[in-house]
Formats: sequence, C-alpha cells, structure tokens
Amino acid sequence: LGVPLPYEAGEPSLSAAAIAKPPVYDRAWAAARYSLTMRDLVQSFKYRDRHEGLPLFARWLVKAGAELLADADLIVPVPLYSSRLWWRRFNQSAMLAYGVARLSDVGVDCFVLRRVRRTASQVGLTADQRRRNVAGAFKVNPARAARVKGKRVVVIDDVITTGATAEASARALQRAGAARVDVLALARAVEPTSFVL
Repeated sequence: LGVPLPYEAGEPSLSAAAIAKPPVYDRAWAAARYSLTMRDLVQSFKYRDRHEGLPLFARWLVKAGAELLADADLIVPVPLYSSRLWWRRFNQSAMLAYGVARLSDVGVDCFVLRRVRRTASQVGLTADQRRRNVAGAFKVNPARAARVKGKRVVVIDDVITTGATAEASARALQRAGAARVDVLALARAVEPTSFVL
C-alpha cells in the first residue's frame, strides 16, 4: 500500500492492511510522507503554478522509486479529466512523469490512460467515497493499448491518500493487459500510529 511500517521490518514486508485486503497494483512507493511541509509544496505546485520544485521532485521520485523504475517498461501519469485539465492548464502527474522519464531513461506516455468521466474532488472524502468516486473513471486508450500489453508499467501520481486512484488506474491498465503495475507518488498520506512494543 506504500505505507511505511511503524517499526523496522528488516526485509521488505507487507502491512496488516495489505495482507487483509491486497491492492490491485503490485507495489506502491512514495518519495515522502504527506506532512504539513509536503502538503504546502504539493499544493503550491498543483494549485498555485509553483513549478520551480519540479526538478527536485523528479529527483526524489527517481531515488525513491529506483527499484520500480529499474523493472519498468513504461511510465504513465494519472490523467485529469479534460475540463479539469483545461481549468488547471497542466496535469501535475504528467509533469512529474516527464521529469522522472528524463532522469530514468524509461519511456513515458501521457495518452495511454484516460479519465473517461468527470469525478468529484477527492479532498474531504472517506476511503469508501473515494473508491466509489473513481470506480470506472479510467480506461486505456484503445489506440495506445499495444504500448501496455505485456509491459511493466509505473503509474505516477502526486499524492496517495487512500490508494483509490492508484487502484482504479491499475485496474484499467491490467484490463488492457499490463503484466505488472506499480505506483510511484511524490507523497503518501500516513495516519499517525500509536504502535508500542
């Protein structure tokens, strides 16, 4: 699920949540925890056109996702719906994906995955509401499906909160024949833990 464990597990391990309800995607990693500082950086990038951090964000993603990228055939950003793209003027996930592609030598295709219906903003929604909101919202572009079939794909997103968008994106790519789908995000929202030994 891309959530850091509250203890040192040694070898790569699965969290109890991932064991109880395995995600559709294979692996999910994030460059940073979605702290107050990260939230400010992401929101400035996403909503206030502050793109000067992009080269740094791309380096963080490449470092955090080195193992995912070493196995990857293709990078695919989470798409925006056309009206949201028009309003925002850019897709932050596509910008991150291009930055990662430049540093990793893995190809990127921003037109493989499409958001086929408008969805409400995920901000403020519960995990269940988020899953319902994005269910069926993504499809692989039939004209580009051959780029995915049998390939190892890394989906790039800005923030993983509940994993609903990652799940919906991965499901669409798997339906189109992707051999493996990993998710790499700039930040991951993590609930505070009270783990005590």
